[in-house]
Amino acid sequence: MGIGPILRVPVTARETTRPLIGTTGRRVRLGLVQGLDPRYGHLFADTFMSDFSERIAGAGGVPVNLPYDADPEALCHWLSGVIITGGQDVHPACWGGDPAVVGDVDPRDDPMVHDVERDRFEIALVRAALDRDVPVLGVCRGLQILNVALGGTLIPHLPPGSVEHLSMSPPITDGADDHKVRFEPGSVAERIFGASAVTNSWHHQAVDRCGTGLIVTGRTADGVVEAVELPGRPVLGVQWHPEWMERTDPSLNWLVAEANRVSACSPRT
Repeated sequence: MGIGPILRVPVTARETTRPLIGTTGRRVRLGLVQGLDPRYGHLFADTFMSDFSERIAGAGGVPVNLPYDADPEALCHWLSGVIITGGQDVHPACWGGDPAVVGDVDPRDDPMVHDVERDRFEIALVRAALDRDVPVLGVCRGLQILNVALGGTLIPHLPPGSVEHLSMSPPITDGADDHKVRFEPGSVAERIFGASAVTNSWHHQAVDRCGTGLIVTGRTADGVVEAVELPGRPVLGVQWHPEWMERTDPSLNWLVAEANRVSACSPRT
């Protein structure tokens, strides 16, 4: 029986110009996956949150998963936007913290311990994106990576206070009323979120000293940094998780819009 003619579907101009938005992830040992064939348990898998993929696609972008092995400079030749995602703490060696807090557990066996390989990749990716004016969105840990990549420091552990930052609620949630972020007038954050917004929160570290050029544009009532920007550049960091908000969080729409704008002004060469 012969093979019938190949159906060619017309591609619209919009489909050919949707921006490629890269997201970072984690690398874990397959033995952590319950029910997987144990013959594969010694191998590794790169993992990425499908919530990001769904929301990027919904905002008009094309989600692209970025493994540690990819060269950041080469990636930023093709990508139209970058999301540095959430996860474990940034290694204190990257920002002048106390190395005594670091254990010797392999991050492939415990995805919540420090992962130097991930830190190196994401810091290099931020710097490469900035060099090529590729829009960047830092999410939770990603905000902290953005700050560290520019020479900033972190608060290693937030003390208990009037605002709950390390929520015990599971995603997906819009957060609790005590976690209201107020944004600086005239900032990009105020333009896209309004004067204030209640957000979710799952972090115990935060920005201490801002890296070169970064400014704080959002804080909770206790003064903890919740949004940062690089004035004049398409760079935004948010300390919450837009991919896990119940409502549509406009930061992902902002990133796709900025990716389209920058690509239109300076097509990749």
